[in-house]
Amino acid sequence: MRRMGLCIGLKAEAIAEYKRVHAEVWPEVLDVISRANIHNYSIFLREPENLLFAYWEYHGDDFAGDAARMGESAAMHKWWELCDPMQLPLTTRADGEWWAAMEEVFHLD
Repeated sequence: MRRMGLCIGLKAEAIAEYKRVHAEVWPEVLDVISRANIHNYSIFLREPENLLFAYWEYHGDDFAGDAARMGESAAMHKWWELCDPMQLPLTTRADGEWWAAMEEVFHLD
């Protein structure tokens, strides 16, 4: 299992809508995420900085492949079309990233 953390900004005017849609995530999107071997998935919001922090546990052995298959899902594309305009990617993110990957520096079970 691999723990993964990512962060991104959230537009202030989109906070209420972002919370609303995430309180009612479409079942098809949840299924795609689960089939990609992602479990224990949480998103946290830090205000007033309006930063989102995502955490999940990846239980597969080919994250790039599983992520690519997620990207082939029509439901996931519609979800991203809904959510992406609300987000503000960090200027310091790596090439090809939307959400910026974070390094795990501590863990305790």
